[in-house]
Amino acid sequence: MLVIPGAAGRDNCDYPNRITRRELLRVGGSAMLGLSLGQLFELTARAAAIPAGLSSPRGFGAAKSVIMVYLQGGPSHLDLWDPKPDVPDNVRSVFKPISTCLPGVQFTEMLPQLAQVIDRTTLIRSLGYEPVGLFNHTAAIYQMMTGYTTDKVSPSGQLEPPSPKDFPNFGSQITRLKPSKEPMLPFVMLPRPLQESNVIGKGGTAGFLGKAFDPYTLYPDGDDSDLKKLDRIRVDDLQLRPEIPASRLVRRARLRDAISQGMPQLEKAVADYKLDENYTRALDLIVSGRAREAFDLRREDDKLREAYGKNAFGQSCLLARRLIEAGTRVVEVLWPSVANSNNHSWDMHADLTKRMPAVAAPMFDAGLSMLIQDLDQRGLLEETLVVAVGEFGRSPLHGVSTSGNNNSADGRDHWPYCFTGLLAGGGIKRGLVYGKSDKTASAPAENPVHPTELLATVYYALGIEPQTIVYNHLKQPRELVKGQAVTGLFA
Repeated sequence: MLVIPGAAGRDNCDYPNRITRRELLRVGGSAMLGLSLGQLFELTARAAAIPAGLSSPRGFGAAKSVIMVYLQGGPSHLDLWDPKPDVPDNVRSVFKPISTCLPGVQFTEMLPQLAQVIDRTTLIRSLGYEPVGLFNHTAAIYQMMTGYTTDKVSPSGQLEPPSPKDFPNFGSQITRLKPSKEPMLPFVMLPRPLQESNVIGKGGTAGFLGKAFDPYTLYPDGDDSDLKKLDRIRVDDLQLRPEIPASRLVRRARLRDAISQGMPQLEKAVADYKLDENYTRALDLIVSGRAREAFDLRREDDKLREAYGKNAFGQSCLLARRLIEAGTRVVEVLWPSVANSNNHSWDMHADLTKRMPAVAAPMFDAGLSMLIQDLDQRGLLEETLVVAVGEFGRSPLHGVSTSGNNNSADGRDHWPYCFTGLLAGGGIKRGLVYGKSDKTASAPAENPVHPTELLATVYYALGIEPQTIVYNHLKQPRELVKGQAVTGLFA
C-alpha cells in the first residue's frame, strides 16, 4: 500500500523540548478505500520544521533518510561481533576471532568482509534491557520497532495480532513528521513481514496513526528457504494499466484542471491544500515510473549484484540503496526468515555451528558490508543513517534455557540483557566502539544503551525530538519514545 505521511502541528514550547499543540492529521485509508494518490500527496504539504533561527545541536537532523537492517530472530553477538576468546568452553564461540580494520577490535571469522569496513561505522556493544515478558521475539520486536512494550503477552509468549490500537512503527512516525518532498514512496518494508509463529506484522504497521501511514510492503512470493524470491518482484500497483497509456492519463489531468478553473469558489475553498501541486506529484509518480525504476534491480551491474549477494537479503540491501537514492525516506530490510524457523534464521537454539557458517553469516556479511561501501562511495552515507540490530542477543552459555525453549549443546537461547548493534552514516562517528560488554558478554560493562534510547537516537538523527507528543486512538498524549538520544554517537 502506498503511504504518504501527514504533517506535524506547530509547537508551542521552546526548542528543543517541543510539544505539538494540536493533533496531527491522520488518514485512515488508501486508494482502494477511496483515498486517491493525489489526495495522499496532499498530506505532504503539512510538514513540521525546526523553528527558524535556531541552530541544531550535534547530530540533530544530520540524516535525511534511514535504512533499518533488522536481524529478526536475535543473532548471537558472541559468535559474530563480540567474541570472548578467554572464557570457558561452554561460553566461547567455536568460531575463531579475527582482527578488524580497527586496532584492538575483533570479530569472529564469520564476518571477514564487515571486519574491513567497520572503520566507517559505530559499533554498540552495550545494548540491553531488563526483560519484563520480553524474552519472546514478538514482544521484543514490538519494543524495538515502536519504542513501547506491549500490553498483552500470553503465557506462551505470543501476542495478539496487529491492531489499530498499536503504537506505530518508527518508520510511520518519521514519514508523518518528516514527509518527503519527492514524488516517491516514503516508507518501504521488504522482503517479508515481521513474524513469530502465527503472529504476523506486529510492530510493523502505523497502528493508531491509520493505514495511510502504513509502509509500502514488498513481499515477493516464496517461502523463507527460497533466497531467489527478489527475482520475482512485482509492483503492479505502480503500473499503468495497458488500456490507459500515459498520454491518456495526462489528458485526464488537463480535463480536471479545466473543470477546476471554471469553479473559482471551489478553488478558493481548497487553496490551502495545494491540490494542483499534489495531483501533479501523484501524476509524476505514476507517469514517470520513478518508483518502478527504483524497484528494477536489472538496472544494476551484475558484478555489483553479486557483491551484495544473489539472495533475498543481499538484493534487499541493494534495493534499499536504490530506494534511498530515488527519494524514499525510510526503508526497513527485514531478515528474510521468520524468527523461530530454521535454515538461515538467527533463532539458533540448535545446530548453530552448522547453520551460521552455511547461510546466515555469509549472507549477512556480504549484504551489510556492501551496503555500507556502496552508500559511502556514492556520497549517500553522509545523509543516510544505517542501523543493523536484532531484538536481542543469544545466551552466553551454550545449551541453557532462558525463555522456555529447548536448546541443544550446539545452540544458544534468547538473551535481552546484552547484545550488539551497528550504526553508520547520518552524522554518526566513524571507527567508534561505543560501550562494552562484561567478560562473558552477559551484561553491559560500560555505557549501557536501551533499545528505546537507540530508537530515540534514530529520531534525533532525522531531526525529530524523541519527546515529541503524539496522540493515540483514545486521544491520549504519548511521547514518540521514552528515551533520550545517545548524542555521544554523533561526530
